[in-house]
Amino acid sequence: MSSLIDDIKVKSQYFLPKKLISRAAGFLASRDLGSLTEGLINTFIAHYQVDLSEAEITDPKGYKTFNAFFTRALKKGARPIAAADTAVVNPADGTISEFGEIYKDAVLQAKGHYYSLTSLLGGDEKDAEPFLSGAFYTTYLSPKDYHRVHMPFDGKLEKMVFVPGTLFSVNPLTAQNVDNLFAKNERVICFFKNEKLGRFAVVLVGATIVASIETVFQGVIAPSAGREKTIYHYEKDNITFKKGAELGRFLLGSTTVCVFENKKITFEKALKAGQSVKMGQKMATLATQAPKTKKTPAK
Repeated sequence: MSSLIDDIKVKSQYFLPKKLISRAAGFLASRDLGSLTEGLINTFIAHYQVDLSEAEITDPKGYKTFNAFFTRALKKGARPIAAADTAVVNPADGTISEFGEIYKDAVLQAKGHYYSLTSLLGGDEKDAEPFLSGAFYTTYLSPKDYHRVHMPFDGKLEKMVFVPGTLFSVNPLTAQNVDNLFAKNERVICFFKNEKLGRFAVVLVGATIVASIETVFQGVIAPSAGREKTIYHYEKDNITFKKGAELGRFLLGSTTVCVFENKKITFEKALKAGQSVKMGQKMATLATQAPKTKKTPAK
């Protein structure tokens, strides 16, 4: 019976007006609706068991809109950033969906399912080339999680690409059943460069009910209604971020994918798919400073 229900959950997404639902939810979430907003926030907290003890504002009544609650800031020091200069950290709270090596252009989505790195990064082979046979890790942000996205390492911003797409759910069930999920959904790709780490990218993937994606340097990028792929160039700007600095946020949850060049990082030995992680937690070490053995997930 459960498999039938799961099948219905997945297949129904092909027919639902996902963008219309998401934009309508975004419109309501951005409005101060008084007691209705307060009731919605309290219901959400109870249903998803949201812990507000780490938030700057611990009283649900302190949030005038649902968006303000959902993108809530944390108390200073709530997320320690791995301090070692060689540490590469997780950009968000959530669950590690998958991680490991990129097999030429193929990135593992879920057991038995791969998608194209080039497609994920917007379809430009030149953008994907530095990361072929590189490494990646994917973090799924559930509704209860902290939804700001931070830098995995120090980096200078070179380019950002907005790719319009659909808005499938990105929960584990959908990831296991919808091919090329992360390369289909609406997404924002931020490309960075670091002298030691080389090039790396942070991909913010939209999903059902994700009203918008925004970055701290460009503001709201999505929604995509009526828009084409858009490229923002920053090579001549001196926009730099320190490890752990806020990069952007989801106005209702989703997934991040971090990709790195070949032989640049070595994953933590204890890391495993399905593991809960926090923003700032050490995920990997610069390969030049780490043991030669590389951890990849057992499938």
